[in-house]
Amino acid sequence: MTEHFEVKKSKIPGAGKGLFTLKDFKKGERIIEYLGEIITEAECDRRAEKDEYGYIFYISKRRYIDAFHMPEVLARFANDAKGLTKIKGLKNNCSYEIWKHRGWIKAEKDIAAGEEILVSYGAEYWRDIRYNIRLEKEKKLEQQKEKAKKKK
Repeated sequence: MTEHFEVKKSKIPGAGKGLFTLKDFKKGERIIEYLGEIITEAECDRRAEKDEYGYIFYISKRRYIDAFHMPEVLARFANDAKGLTKIKGLKNNCSYEIWKHRGWIKAEKDIAAGEEILVSYGAEYWRDIRYNIRLEKEKKLEQQKEKAKKKK
């Protein structure tokens, strides 16, 4: 199934790599499984504390799929068209689906070969990302202030 996809530069500026299909898919098809290490919520939290997160698929409190250390998992390269940078006319064409306790990406419309697979990460994900960006900016500002004080 992985032969139906390729990873290359995303159409979304700043998104890095994206997942592109090499074949047509019909609306409603499960197109690729989200694979990875099965972990618990507690383990997910531990990894987040160590900044080892970003490719998590939530199934239940007892079952998360983590592809952080698995770059061979192609589904992790699907981006969200509604992220930090929006491109006019570029919309999500897929959704996440839980089927038989496994994570999948499902086509929400017919998808032609060559299209980027785009799937919503959800409002909570982007709220957390924006919060972390704001924290990082505040941290840098504090560091700059400390540096300026030491120069005086």
